[in-house]
Amino acid sequence: MRKWIIVLICCVVSLQIQAQTGFKPVADMTPLKQQFAKAAQNTQSIQCDFVQEKNLSMLSDKIVSKGKFWFKKDNKVRMEYQQPSYYLLIINGKDIRIKDAQKENKVSGKSNKLFEQVNKITVDCVRGTVLDNTDFTTKATENAQYYRLEMVPVNKVMKEYFKTIVLLVDKQDYSVSKITMEELSGDDTTISFLHKQLNSNIPDAVFSAK
Repeated sequence: MRKWIIVLICCVVSLQIQAQTGFKPVADMTPLKQQFAKAAQNTQSIQCDFVQEKNLSMLSDKIVSKGKFWFKKDNKVRMEYQQPSYYLLIINGKDIRIKDAQKENKVSGKSNKLFEQVNKITVDCVRGTVLDNTDFTTKATENAQYYRLEMVPVNKVMKEYFKTIVLLVDKQDYSVSKITMEELSGDDTTISFLHKQLNSNIPDAVFSAK
């Protein structure tokens, strides 16, 4: 289940990764919060490609997966793994569906405290209010192209799974281009979002597991 909890956090969005050098502390957080919230309010839908890289302490090589990502307000997400194997994650409101080639599972976010916390992070990122999330202490740095938000969990449930969650936010459109999650075990997962399309028409049928 931990794998899919990690995936849920990645339902925030999207742009191609570039260099991450020369970061310095953000002197004033207020403009960042305001612009992040404004950009989120103007984003009705997103579709893009993604690349996921997972480092496991027991393996020397990374596990690399690729697929497609769709988001539509409010709280509709489809994350479809296409390589190296098929896997599908769909969030539609509080309902979560996980499907592979053999079976489909349905999970309620209301029945699990960790899912509830993950859903809160997802909503905060989409609304642009993630910097106000009291479940984390957040340190913001910046360079010419990006803001880097390093989030350390203080919430008891999240602390059992994650050491840090780092968001890389593009200054051009205040979207999240990269997410890195470090688990207490020492394993980490990085998801990069590429070839983003904003506010295109996405049918509701996309968020069906069929």
